[in-house]
Amino acid sequence: MATEEALNYNNDDDEILRPDDLSEYLAAGTKEAHDRAENSPFAKDFLRGRIKRELFKLGTAALYHVYSALEEEIERNKEHPLFAAVYFPSELHRKEALAKDLEYLYGSDWKNQISCSAATRPYVERLHHVGQHEPDLLVAHSWTRYMGDLSGGQILKKVAQRALKLPANGDGIHFYQFEGIHNPTAFKRLYRSRMNELEVDAETKKRLLAEANLAFKFNLQVFEELQEIGNGIKEEVQDISFPAHGDLGGDISKCPYYAAKMAVSGNTTYMCQLARTLLRHTSAQVLLATWIAAITGLAAWYIM
Repeated sequence: MATEEALNYNNDDDEILRPDDLSEYLAAGTKEAHDRAENSPFAKDFLRGRIKRELFKLGTAALYHVYSALEEEIERNKEHPLFAAVYFPSELHRKEALAKDLEYLYGSDWKNQISCSAATRPYVERLHHVGQHEPDLLVAHSWTRYMGDLSGGQILKKVAQRALKLPANGDGIHFYQFEGIHNPTAFKRLYRSRMNELEVDAETKKRLLAEANLAFKFNLQVFEELQEIGNGIKEEVQDISFPAHGDLGGDISKCPYYAAKMAVSGNTTYMCQLARTLLRHTSAQVLLATWIAAITGLAAWYIM
């Protein structure tokens, strides 16, 4: 029934929201925390396509542990009077999709290869505490996670697919694909309307806001952990067999790396020097062709 209602929800209808509506109250009250997470170095690098495959795998594993805990507690409290109205398992639940992604990324033995990281553990423990002792606060966690996945997550899906050269069939990014939702905008509108119909007093609204901010804090801590791990992962560097400085008779101006640096600074002499040096090396010719293709592809990516 929830799916039918979501599909039939008219996307063109005017949505009248008030500042005291729960969805708007949470959005306004978490803006600062949301901005901090969105502008973290890890998130910014991800959005720019600078995501290392190993970090993507670790991030997917962290999400698996978070959603396993969240959805276990949602199932435990699906009939709770304050949560039942926003219970959409077939549309929203992500655990099974994440399991598919982990199998693709790690192989069939993925369960024995992943673990709950130090930054993810407090998040998971909090979700279990809420589900068992303060189930009304699950509304805040559900809103924070799922509405974010349906919004910014759709951008990350495209970035990850391009940056990591993932297959077009969706392997590795099933997490971002909501098969049960054909119109994300309409579904988010339905979800907000259900939230805004919940009967919550002023004190409960404050508690929900505090919990939503805590959820953003947990997310930021996971991002910071991934960023720190990423700093220790060396980028792969291709050896294109350029001569070392010692083979240049002491003339550093003949070094292609030096020429490249000066060319970037706008020195036309070194631009010519760089071009001549590149064209003398077969491997460099291949690299140059690759650069041209990459630049062309990047331009096309931004135009799309």
